[in-house]
Amino acid sequence: MRTISSLGDLRGKRVLVRSDFNVPLKDGVITDDGRIRAALPTLKTLTDAGAKVVILAHLGRPKGKVDPAFSLAPVAKRLAELSGVKVTLATDVVGESAAATVAALGEGEIALLENVRYDARETSKVDEEREELARREYAKLGDAFVSDGFGVVHRKQASVYDIAKLLPSAAGLLVLKEIESLSKVTGDPERPYGVVLGGSKVSDKLGVIANLLKKADMLFIGGGMAFTFLAAQGYSVGKSLLESDQIDTVKGYIAEAAERGVDLVLPVDVVVAPEFSADAPATVVKVDAIPDDQMGLDIGPESQKLFADKLATAKTVAWNGPMGVFEFEAFSGGTRAVAEALSK
Repeated sequence: MRTISSLGDLRGKRVLVRSDFNVPLKDGVITDDGRIRAALPTLKTLTDAGAKVVILAHLGRPKGKVDPAFSLAPVAKRLAELSGVKVTLATDVVGESAAATVAALGEGEIALLENVRYDARETSKVDEEREELARREYAKLGDAFVSDGFGVVHRKQASVYDIAKLLPSAAGLLVLKEIESLSKVTGDPERPYGVVLGGSKVSDKLGVIANLLKKADMLFIGGGMAFTFLAAQGYSVGKSLLESDQIDTVKGYIAEAAERGVDLVLPVDVVVAPEFSADAPATVVKVDAIPDDQMGLDIGPESQKLFADKLATAKTVAWNGPMGVFEFEAFSGGTRAVAEALSK
């Protein structure tokens, strides 16, 4: 894998960096700056080398339109505070502001372009549209590219995939660190080896599940993706997130887990509500009693204890994705329970 050192002398060169600054906001204020802090080692390496750093990043899902609610302005402010480096925010993704901001950069300074997802071509399913954005817009702003947004490296998007084919490119320090950690848990982990998977969609983790079924001793499924597993077992999941087109695939995973002796741990109860809202009335029900007019938004207290007790027996654990809508206090218990179990 190519590293930053493979890019040679970067003094005075414009280096595009894809970072993951998809931080949580409340009333325009960042509530957790962990992702910004995680990017600092790569950015410091580049600014110390005298590079002119141009950051590409996204925030939320503005769906290809300019939406002030998803502006990276709070990120630019916090990044400057944490890095101690001048950070200039362009007011557009590509256009006059982006071009002028990059042109004015001095050595060791940072420019942050506005939310790349303001441009619909960034996430287009049409290859030619993404390629055009990368070739005609992004590539002219940089002399090299560093991929450091680990949360998006698997996405076929213009600022992740297409730009890497156009400029001399390398992995950032965060990506290298994550790969090193993943190598430990997918190579020869100390056993028992448990894997906790959450998040919204099974389809986002098909390759991960298929691979880890061959390696894990215990596989815990939470979050929105759990409801596709429950549906595959014949349960009614009400208005919960469900990928019907993945049910047959999930049935295959369940069968393979049984065949390989993998302990597949699914929720036994869930926290449901009539709507996706922070103040929606929450109720705990068994997985075989989810009302038709309710949606599951977290694993329940019995599931939390089940997950925690089994995790306590593991010697190695890989965890990816929340157990519920942890941004809402009423539905954060499952994610917190897993975190507390691992911290012990």
